[in-house]
Amino acid sequence: MYGLENKVAIVTGGGSGIGRAVAKLYAANQIKVVVTDIDEDGGNETVSMIEKDGGESVFIKSDISSADDNKMLVDKTMEKFGSLHIACNNAGIGGPLEMTGEYPIDGWDKVIAVNLSGVFYGMRYQIPAILKSGGGSIVNMASILAKVGTKNSPAYAAAKHGVIGLTETSALEYADQNIRINAVGPGYINTPLLTKNLPDETLKSLASLHPIGRLGESEEVAELVLWLSSPKASFVTGAYYPVDGGYLAQ
Repeated sequence: MYGLENKVAIVTGGGSGIGRAVAKLYAANQIKVVVTDIDEDGGNETVSMIEKDGGESVFIKSDISSADDNKMLVDKTMEKFGSLHIACNNAGIGGPLEMTGEYPIDGWDKVIAVNLSGVFYGMRYQIPAILKSGGGSIVNMASILAKVGTKNSPAYAAAKHGVIGLTETSALEYADQNIRINAVGPGYINTPLLTKNLPDETLKSLASLHPIGRLGESEEVAELVLWLSSPKASFVTGAYYPVDGGYLAQ
């Protein structure tokens, strides 16, 4: 349906949430999926789910805040499958909640390292491999907070704003070399990143911020990622697509 049979994809943060949903949907469309995460149990569980449904997948543990790990990940992908066509740079963390004037420096450094530098490191090594493989698509996971601010999350908002700039710049650089690069901006999504860290009342409050009146689901984000990864989006590059239940329309 999407013309992605036997393509090879890397999904970072594939051990849970949006990353897992993307990996499973890729595999359901006959893509060979390399799942990576710092959570070895979660990553292997995603691979098991894919294999149970008849898909092809491997898990490679990596820390995307490390340039060396990103290089290793791409090198091992090329060794295993001989090519790379798609990358979904999804892994991210929320970080501390604190006002800018009191924000912990180590918290800032970690959020920027994972949410911004991790995307750059990923593309730094993915792009040469995708070029060698004849072209493809990269989808970077941004956020609604890539376009607007919110109190008490200066590092997260800054990093996600940076992902948009990085996406647009690299899309321009490789538009004539058969690599499309886009970003997706989820609203608040029902994932472990939220549900494991926030009380029920806070989750209800976050749900009410969306005109649709609920949190999003990982599978809803994955559907857009799949489309952007496919030839059906062949004239789309350098774009930012919210999946936010109307949040940014307010």
